[in-house]
Amino acid sequence: MASTAKEDQIDDKPMPLLEHLIELRRRLMWAMGTLIVCFGICYYFSADIFHFLAKPLEDALAEKAGVNHALIYTQLYEAFFTYIRVAFFGAAFMAFPVIASQLWLFIAPGLYRSEKRAIAPFLIATPVLFVSGAALAYYFVFPFAWRFFASFEVTPDAGGIPIQLMPKIGEYLDLVMKMIFAFGIAFQLPVALSLMAKVGIISSKGLKRYRRYAYVGMFIVAAVLAPPDVITQCGLAIPLIGLYELSIIAAKIVEPKPAED
Repeated sequence: MASTAKEDQIDDKPMPLLEHLIELRRRLMWAMGTLIVCFGICYYFSADIFHFLAKPLEDALAEKAGVNHALIYTQLYEAFFTYIRVAFFGAAFMAFPVIASQLWLFIAPGLYRSEKRAIAPFLIATPVLFVSGAALAYYFVFPFAWRFFASFEVTPDAGGIPIQLMPKIGEYLDLVMKMIFAFGIAFQLPVALSLMAKVGIISSKGLKRYRRYAYVGMFIVAAVLAPPDVITQCGLAIPLIGLYELSIIAAKIVEPKPAED
């Protein structure tokens, strides 16, 4: 028992408050420096990044034969600030591993070894699930959603008053970033539920008991986050249901075991 307690120690030496603040400043400087460098790189390639984000819309509009489409901007500075936001968007993805590692290097010395081993799987799963959610939005939801919205166009050949889609670059970027972040955060469901099970807030039995209500909640969340068509809403709700079932298994593994008599 004593040897186990000895092994589970904090790998850190006592430090005065000033040294902790200096260490925090060093970590913040590394994180900010990395973000600035990544921003410069992403701004140089901002046009390519925006073209990548606009590719699903380009493919959806290309199916409209005989109609010329274009992304427009109605204010002089709109295109410039759109590229600035695209650069920040790309820099956040590029710099996240370094920022997360700097945060971990600052927090880890104050944790016990058992706590480090318990948190490590969640640190790996968080970015993987976020990227999976973003990929689902980009490769599955966007193509179907943009085709749905573009279907409301009325060409001159159809008779009546023509209705043509002319999206603004700023508004399109807002929608894309909102959807990507929404899907990425929604895919953190197993991490959040597993952490709550780890500290004893919830249990796998409770998750099973309220499964039917959770399913309804998944479709409500999908209706709020996804565009208003059944295909894209199911495209988010069904993976969330699968992640909920995965959370039940993960919660059963990590939840505290009942003490033996």
